Amino acid sequence: MTIFRAEEAAKLSGLSIMKKASVLLSILFLAACGTTPDKAKTTFGKIHRESVEREFRAAWVASVANINWPSKPGLSTEQQKQEAIDMLNDVAANNMNAVILQVRPQADALYESSYEPWSYYLTGQQGKAPEPYYDPLNFWIKESHKRGIKLHAWINPYRAHHVVGGEVSEHSVVKKRPEMVVKLDNGMYWLEPTHPDTIDYTIDVVMDIVRNYDVDGIHFDDYFYPYPSYHNGKEFPDAKRYLRYIKNGGQMTQNEWRRDAVNRFVKKLYVSIKKEKRHVQLGISPFGIWRPEQPETIQGLDQYDKLFADAKLWLNEGWVDYFSPQLYWKINQFSQSYPLLLNWWEEENTEGRHVWPGMSVNAARDYAGIDESVNQIMINRAMLGKQSGMVFWNIKAIQDNPEFEQVLQQGAFAHQALVPASPWLDPVKPEIPSVEFGVEKTSVFVKWQHQQPDDVFKTLVYYRYKDKWHYRIFNKSQNSFRLSAYLGSSGSGININLLKEVAVIAIDRNGNESERKNIQVDPSIVKQAIFNG
Repeated sequence: MTIFRAEEAAKLSGLSIMKKASVLLSILFLAACGTTPDKAKTTFGKIHRESVEREFRAAWVASVANINWPSKPGLSTEQQKQEAIDMLNDVAANNMNAVILQVRPQADALYESSYEPWSYYLTGQQGKAPEPYYDPLNFWIKESHKRGIKLHAWINPYRAHHVVGGEVSEHSVVKKRPEMVVKLDNGMYWLEPTHPDTIDYTIDVVMDIVRNYDVDGIHFDDYFYPYPSYHNGKEFPDAKRYLRYIKNGGQMTQNEWRRDAVNRFVKKLYVSIKKEKRHVQLGISPFGIWRPEQPETIQGLDQYDKLFADAKLWLNEGWVDYFSPQLYWKINQFSQSYPLLLNWWEEENTEGRHVWPGMSVNAARDYAGIDESVNQIMINRAMLGKQSGMVFWNIKAIQDNPEFEQVLQQGAFAHQALVPASPWLDPVKPEIPSVEFGVEKTSVFVKWQHQQPDDVFKTLVYYRYKDKWHYRIFNKSQNSFRLSAYLGSSGSGININLLKEVAVIAIDRNGNESERKNIQVDPSIVKQAIFNG
């Protein structure tokens, strides 16, 4: 996915006329966090927040070329599981709430597919299941949801075989359906998007996942048509099919004809997913520039004419639930400026879907890289407000990277966050939970029950000491919370901040909150806990 994009981004250059804006954002962030820069280190003060934060915080987990997971083909089942658990623990530790796992990198499967073979990247042999057997996608879903993390299944729609994907086996679509496949000059095989069977075949593959797995979303990246460099800058090899189209009375130009095929695929897929499971979100992560000069100062690859992806149309028409344009450039890179492009995409969001940009954060391993990444997060929040979100390319950014993790955990992601709701999918609020209190030694415990537990994905608990509110988010399996009876020292008996009030709120899978009913804590319960201490 990103090997190419990183190379392309490196080739794009611009003037640094936005440096002052970047420095100002850094100063504002450091001031807000109580920080002082010191060449290599930053220290953080406490940041208090009384209302729950809403933000999509995700990371891509790439399986192609074993970029992220599994780390190499042929690992044992237990090794694969442990790597997955380590990644999910990192995601949870950094208060992130979603992973986007690549489960179909080259017309193969990191799950038990009805249509395609087991992936080479799992076992080192296409078509061979893990031994001892397990279903990796089911495992990832179970472990993600256990931690309150959403799992989006990432699929490459048209890449049939990668150059580092092992031998083309007899199980591959390249051998089984050769009439749908073309070979590119770089050695890759590609499904022909305008072949009459390609759309239905690919949708069948996706719907197999939607029906059989408890995924929270389906995700596509930018690989619809391949990048021109994949075929040495030559035209995609579909000239014969286009001539047949013209002979049969077709009126579109070749580029229009290609875009039309992709557009029909995106629209049909969105409709199909919503008919089957309305809560499953469709997200697309296109190349970050729609067309040069959109907006005016932007230069770079024209995905509309080179990748035949009319990404603006998909967003304008609302054929997605969220859009993650790959904004892999710096804030002050004038010709591909991060904030200018983010603002342009958000202005095109005419149907009110989510715009959660893709960020290149792998450079966040020194002061400059961390500073750039944090500033981009703050720009997202300023522009997107309560609908803020982002997707990190890739999960390596938070693995074995203590400096960046410190900044996230004590600064940018210091507080837990709920994924913003999607009211066009389901605006119905869950029922208010029932709540009870008790005493356990020096603590007050809060317990709750949900009226419709199958409709609840998380529980949000607010609690107030004196006049200050705090909150915690709990996973579906949790139904109690122990609180201290007071904050501060009880020595003088004067400055004790007693626990006064609690509110327990159900959060459904779509992010809707139940009504908030504040419940006064019986003073006698608090006094008993204090007396026990």
